[in-house]
Amino acid sequence: MIGAIIHKLRKQGLFLKLFLVTLISIITVSLLTLSITIRMSESLFLKTFSITNGKLLNQMKTNLESYNNVVATGATMTAQNGAVRSYLSGGETDSVTLAIKTYQMTEGMRAVRSNLSAFDVGIMIVGANGRSYSTDPWYWSATAEELKKHPITKATVAKPEQILYQLYQKEDSKTKAKEIMLVASKALFDHSTGSIYGTMYIAIRDSDFKNFYANFTSEGNDVVLLNGKGQIVSSSRTELIGLLDQQLLQEVVDEQSAGENGESVNIMGNERIVFSEYLPEFDVYLVNLIDKKAVTGQMVNAKAVSLTIMAIVAISLIIVFLITRKMTKSLRVLVEQMSSIPKGGFDNHVDVSTSSYEVKELGNAFNYMLDSLHDYVDRLMETQKQQRNAELAALQMQINPHFLYNTLASIKFLVQQGNKEKAAGTINSLISLLQNTVSDVQSTIPVSQELESLKHYVFINHVRYGEKIRVNYFVEPESLDYHMPKLILQPFIENAFFHAFNLKDEGRILIMIAVQEHQLVCEVVDNGDGMDLDPNLMEAEQLPASKHKRQLFSGIGIRNVDDRIKLLYGEGYGINITSKRNEGTKIIITLPLLKN
Repeated sequence: MIGAIIHKLRKQGLFLKLFLVTLISIITVSLLTLSITIRMSESLFLKTFSITNGKLLNQMKTNLESYNNVVATGATMTAQNGAVRSYLSGGETDSVTLAIKTYQMTEGMRAVRSNLSAFDVGIMIVGANGRSYSTDPWYWSATAEELKKHPITKATVAKPEQILYQLYQKEDSKTKAKEIMLVASKALFDHSTGSIYGTMYIAIRDSDFKNFYANFTSEGNDVVLLNGKGQIVSSSRTELIGLLDQQLLQEVVDEQSAGENGESVNIMGNERIVFSEYLPEFDVYLVNLIDKKAVTGQMVNAKAVSLTIMAIVAISLIIVFLITRKMTKSLRVLVEQMSSIPKGGFDNHVDVSTSSYEVKELGNAFNYMLDSLHDYVDRLMETQKQQRNAELAALQMQINPHFLYNTLASIKFLVQQGNKEKAAGTINSLISLLQNTVSDVQSTIPVSQELESLKHYVFINHVRYGEKIRVNYFVEPESLDYHMPKLILQPFIENAFFHAFNLKDEGRILIMIAVQEHQLVCEVVDNGDGMDLDPNLMEAEQLPASKHKRQLFSGIGIRNVDDRIKLLYGEGYGINITSKRNEGTKIIITLPLLKN
């Protein structure tokens, strides 16, 4: 059913093309107009949104600065409180004195905590003498011993005159709940001696700290606080806290250097508009990230757009269908007649008697081309047939007469010695070799027949030159019935016999034939002298010269065999030669799988 519909649509090719071109043009213009309108609306919306967010950014900055002022006041009160200093720096004393110091220090810290009463925070002081105090032990799980070794303390001691705002994260091993705090730390030191006698920590939960800017955020409108290392120390999106984002840091730094805000960049996998403000008191960047896709997603009414486009398509479909169908009717008739040519042959001319002028001209030209093509194909087939026969005949005629003379001389010598059985075997091998080589002219022969010819050829060479060069055959039975061109393997056996063992007096030649990956693969491998093979040289004459003056059977060049294979079956088949000095040579011949 589907195949019939597809076939019918193919016959309507020109009609479909005209119809689709017109339809696509109408849709394109509609979408382009809609896109321009949407872009202009988005541009105006984002401009207004950016102005508003700039003002909101200033409000967020004001809130954060107010918090910092209170923190700074608390740090100053703590540093100026003598009772706190005495408690954190004093040595061992009696219990009464220690109790008095503890009471005075507690009263001083209550005043500091009162200064920060507007915010839900926890305050801890840790002295150099090991003493510590926390205004709200339940608020923060960190201990004095933990804080002494924490990077927050190391950074604070390195900058004793500054209040540092740093991220503190701790995961509960049992509940896996994560404690996230923004800690303001200040070193307490004696200005007269310059020695640090303690550290003050003011911790605020991230959920409480977000209140400074959470009211100014929404979906697609996020706020992050980024320190100088690119770490996000606070964000309206909790999953971002603690992440390092060097790309965002670089974008913010560049924006601050250029004095420009509202640049559109690809950040965190989406296109965002970036507004930033540096907060020197916190030593962080207050960054506002606006997701363009999210904030503009509600501007377009997808349902209304879809209905509009569907209405345009429906109207266009009706108009274009009626016009193009009438214009292409005569051409469709011509196409239907032409499509029957593969079944009817070259003699099935198209009928153009009732067609329009243009279609008649096309039909007449097609009929003329059909007749010319018929004649050309006939001539080409005849020429190729003659070429193949001539090629094979030429190869068969390349048998060297000296090979026959010397073989017959060897037979004569065997007869004179009285070795009639071996002489008879040699005569039979020569007869079979000549029959398989110069008999009927056909393109291919079975692998089994080619192997028989090789075995006769090898036997004759053993009779003439001895059996120091042994030949073994490893043939996959499945491959015996496949066909291959005549005299494909013989030139490589000939080269192995007469060129591969000039330095070595004996050796082995392996002939392997198998079916691999839908190909007939023939390998001729010897363990002879080997050579440094130039990949551009494939002729037998270019291999090392033999030390014996042996007469070859045919002298067919390797290049001739390779060219013949490629001519018959294409560039995907042919010969590959690899060789190493003193190790031998491997020849791989790839052919298609042919049964006849």
